[in-house]
Amino acid sequence: MASPGLSDPRPSVRPVPFLPVPSSPPAASRAGSAELPPLPAGTASPDRVLQFVQGTIDDLGTLLADVTFVVVDLETTGGSPKDSAITEIGAVKVRAGEVLGEFQTLVDPGREIPPYISVLTGITSMMVAAAPRIESVLPAFLEFARGTVLVAHNAPFDLGFLRAACEGSGIAWPAFASVDTAVLARRLLTRDEVPNCKLGTLAPFFSTSTQPCHRALDDARATVDVLHGLFERLGPLGVTSLEELTGLTRNVDPQRRRKRHLAESVPHGPGVYVFRGPRDEPLYVGTSADLRTRVRSYFTAGEQRSRMTEMVALAQRVEALLCAHDLEAAVRELRLIAEHKPRYNRRSRFPERALWVRLTDEPFPRLSVVRRVRPGAGSFLGPFPDRRAADAAVAAVHESLPLRQCTRRLSPTVFGTACALADMGRCGAPCTGAQSREEYASVAAVFRTAVECDPRDLVAPLLVRVERVAGEGRYEDAAVLRDRIAVLLRAVRRRQRLESLAAVPELVLARPDGSGGWKLSVVRRGRLVAAGVAVRGRSVRGHLADLRATAETPLGPEGELAASVDETELVLRWMEKPGTRLVDLTGTLASRTPGTGDYSEFLALVEAGRTERDPFADTRALGTTSRPDRIAPGRSPRDAERRGRAPARLASRT
Repeated sequence: MASPGLSDPRPSVRPVPFLPVPSSPPAASRAGSAELPPLPAGTASPDRVLQFVQGTIDDLGTLLADVTFVVVDLETTGGSPKDSAITEIGAVKVRAGEVLGEFQTLVDPGREIPPYISVLTGITSMMVAAAPRIESVLPAFLEFARGTVLVAHNAPFDLGFLRAACEGSGIAWPAFASVDTAVLARRLLTRDEVPNCKLGTLAPFFSTSTQPCHRALDDARATVDVLHGLFERLGPLGVTSLEELTGLTRNVDPQRRRKRHLAESVPHGPGVYVFRGPRDEPLYVGTSADLRTRVRSYFTAGEQRSRMTEMVALAQRVEALLCAHDLEAAVRELRLIAEHKPRYNRRSRFPERALWVRLTDEPFPRLSVVRRVRPGAGSFLGPFPDRRAADAAVAAVHESLPLRQCTRRLSPTVFGTACALADMGRCGAPCTGAQSREEYASVAAVFRTAVECDPRDLVAPLLVRVERVAGEGRYEDAAVLRDRIAVLLRAVRRRQRLESLAAVPELVLARPDGSGGWKLSVVRRGRLVAAGVAVRGRSVRGHLADLRATAETPLGPEGELAASVDETELVLRWMEKPGTRLVDLTGTLASRTPGTGDYSEFLALVEAGRTERDPFADTRALGTTSRPDRIAPGRSPRDAERRGRAPARLASRT
């Protein structure tokens, strides 16, 4: 039986009216929001945001009732988009069980329809002779489906044809999320209920209002009823969101799925979660804006990391700590990782292993890479994440300044012989007495000035050398030097930013919470000491007074950083986000002048070039280096092989 609208070859779109979204409350209902000075020009006020109804405890991700689905079905001339074409498109748009609209059209495939296809579908070449080509149909269908989730029975078939049609028409395929009712049925139904998961089998099982008949719109209507019937099976599984539905349609280890109960007691809201093992030891610490949603995601197929799969298998319980806002959650995560060092966390486990570069305390100081720097230890750079970065910064300084590189302690009265660096003009040779203590001090002063205030005298000669080396055609050498300069400048900038915040006794920051209130953070010497939220209608000043009264008092002398470097950088990034407001300030918050600001564009270009050169670079990936074994004199490579050792091997490094 032909579907309605088949006599008209043009696309048929029948919208169904639905209730409009309620407008925002009147201005009078927003009176009494927390008072703060006006936002800077161009910044949206927190009062001018959409007001959302607060979700229930089961509100996880995007509720299925809030998702708009477009159920689509195609009829084609064959089984592969490589040598077949679309002859009919049918689609139904639904949300919360309500049909919002339908789309149907025949399509001229530009070729004869095989007889067996005509017998199966009832669509003949004569029926599609006056129909539009797929190039004309696709824009209308994509507009109909825009912003929705596509649903199809055996989705790879239908979506594969649509993607191929878009590619052949020069139209970009939108990044649609999709649901396959065939896969979903295999997850939810047993063999005792249905012998297979074909649409013709599922339709009578779910008593669909329309029977599938190999016509696109009728099959799409039947698939809508099948989809809703499958949704009724999701309740006992606790699947209420699109994210959980997507995870359900993937292959999930049954052992992992059985541990979903670990997330039942986890609340909604921002905070930190801790997976604990058989001995109640912390296995993994993480943070999220919605704890319950994030923790539940570990028990779905969406979690693909092998380390996390192993961690979930060991986990016995999940501990959750609610926080006032995202900054407090991120800070608590850092502190917990540094304290407990969970074995499944990769980052921030060993902040004490950071490296610094400093001038030694000697008559003729040299650069030294150290694990710790004492307060007031003088000029230093860092911290650096690894030895390679620290060595790159040291090499950049040595390229610019003739600081000595020997490690022995020099006497102002007993002299030795010069090394090769002196002959090359890269050291003043204080070891021979050729350079006085005062002359050497003037060289070291350039380094001190660079790291404490202005790096231009240190960096300018390096930039000149980069240009010269590149002009000589030695592009690889120029790139190495350029990258060393970037490492040096980043370290200088990092130190100056940290010192500027360490010098502030107290700083109060506020950010809109999106509901008319304010997220508040009290920071002392770079350490987050209190956090809270002044909800809409509550006085910010009153809430701030309560926060200050209960805030932590950081230890250590004034002017010294009271937190880890990573924590202070979190505070700095939060402070620099658009819309952040400075509420109160004790002392002075100022950046170094001129500091490293003159080189911001240079650093951005270096970073862009690095990404373009190696877009898949990952320092955690394995690499290979050739490390030939030493062969003792008088022995041949064959001797080494007989001893079970190859004369050369490839060694992996992390």
